[in-house]
Amino acid sequence: MRNDLSVSSLPDDGEAASELECLPYSVQHEDEGVCLLVRMGPHRILLDCGLGDISSLTRGITKSANKGSSLLAADLVLISHAHPDHARGLLALNQAFPLLPVYASEVTSKLLPLNWPEQAPEEIPAFCQALPLRSPIEIQENLVVELFPAGHLPGAVAILLTYHTENRDYKLLYTGDFFLSNSRLVDGLRLEELRGLNLDVLLIEGSYGTSRHPHRRNQENQLAERINRAIADHSSIILPTPALGLGQELLMLLRSHHHFTGRDLDIWVDGNVATGCDAYLELLPHLPASVQNFARHQPLFWDERVRPRVRRLKVEDLANLGSSPCIVLTDSTADLGKYCQPNTGTWLILLPEKIDIKVDQEYPAPTTIESYLLAQHSDGPGTTQLIHNLRPQHVVFVHGSPAYLADLTSLDELQNRYHIHSPAAGILVELPIGETFLQPSAPETNYEGELTELETVITITLPEAITDDPRWQQFADTGLIEARWQGEELVLRSLSQRELLNQNSLDVARNRHPHTWSDLECCGTCRYQRGQRCWNPAAPLYNFKVTLEGYCPAFERLSEHES
Repeated sequence: MRNDLSVSSLPDDGEAASELECLPYSVQHEDEGVCLLVRMGPHRILLDCGLGDISSLTRGITKSANKGSSLLAADLVLISHAHPDHARGLLALNQAFPLLPVYASEVTSKLLPLNWPEQAPEEIPAFCQALPLRSPIEIQENLVVELFPAGHLPGAVAILLTYHTENRDYKLLYTGDFFLSNSRLVDGLRLEELRGLNLDVLLIEGSYGTSRHPHRRNQENQLAERINRAIADHSSIILPTPALGLGQELLMLLRSHHHFTGRDLDIWVDGNVATGCDAYLELLPHLPASVQNFARHQPLFWDERVRPRVRRLKVEDLANLGSSPCIVLTDSTADLGKYCQPNTGTWLILLPEKIDIKVDQEYPAPTTIESYLLAQHSDGPGTTQLIHNLRPQHVVFVHGSPAYLADLTSLDELQNRYHIHSPAAGILVELPIGETFLQPSAPETNYEGELTELETVITITLPEAITDDPRWQQFADTGLIEARWQGEELVLRSLSQRELLNQNSLDVARNRHPHTWSDLECCGTCRYQRGQRCWNPAAPLYNFKVTLEGYCPAFERLSEHES
């Protein structure tokens, strides 16, 4: 990897260069946002524009144009999602280069204006063109773009770029911010959609480094339990949060968790978080089916009839705020002193981990400040899982503290299999593609599913890759399963056609010939059935409670002395 080239030392057109290069203007080491320039042959693609100050970007483009270089003048912009650290520089970029085309998913195009709350909506030009999901589009000659849902936030996408040449195709995937797990309002990135791409380059975020997190449902339960304890202690809770994403996830958690459903409790939503909720309501057809079904029975957010009540906070409500325990969701930049006033009781301020939110240590009312984890990005195992499923030649890490990214790049399981890069801003990364690169074998996969509870319906979602296993056809033969507790684990098994037929035949036989039941091959006459449990280690029902009329292929008849 060459990492000694600055912006000013990029090669001219006449100098040799690889077909693929990446120049990061910013990689979100702190809070400076993400902005990456990728060159694929003659095409220059700007990926995201989260710069608060785009002067470095405009200087680079202007300098490139003056030199006649082909490396910096962007042909188009692709936006992964609408969070400020990926999109806040777009308005300024559009003002500087109004003819530069900008593309994103349909949902992202609708959420982008929330990045400029100080602007009247009618003053923000509709500069972003919407692209469909999962549909390859030749956006320039021999350059195809395809968007895949990435989890994390409604509208967030992973961007696949394919550059066609006479000799071969070059493929690059930019994940943006991704999350493999399902959230309350967003389905996770589906690995099965991305397998088999024969990828050359993967630009991937490393926000959480090699950290390992509990499953998201555990995170939610821990947070709900902490809030529940605070309310039991007659404290009110403040949850400062970004306007989009986490705030709405928290609101759905509070509405749906068993600690709070039906409870005489007010949830107040203030500032840009409330604006974000309004934006989500406009996107309801794009949210998961479970959320749409929820919204058919009761409002998604604003609801003063169903407990807990969800209300938009108004200035006149501040006087009575905290007179009884309540929950306040507000902007990450809000002055929390306006809520924690004298004579309002005690307050618990809960800050999300991995998000830098500044709060005072002293307020007019007694306060306690704690943190919680409700991840919005994949952790270390999720990051490496995605890499191993895609198996690219080059892996380029961005978006994360230098220490976290260094942890990822030093992993032996990555160093031994891929070309690893973690460039700083302004450092050109050349990405030569070797024709003899040996794709590493895919690692064994443990499939994780998602559990969704909505009122009385429980849905268990498993990845589609499970159906690729030859065993699936037999497992799903009848469409019926049986669930049993085994210690703390819930074990699922399929009910086969043979088992159902034998059970039906057994019912008939017992009714017609009650004295010949002992002649049937069933658990009731099996030598391994004791106490209505199976004790045959070779049987699929081993250690399970069985019905006496059940059947399995490992049946062995009782001997005369055993009966």
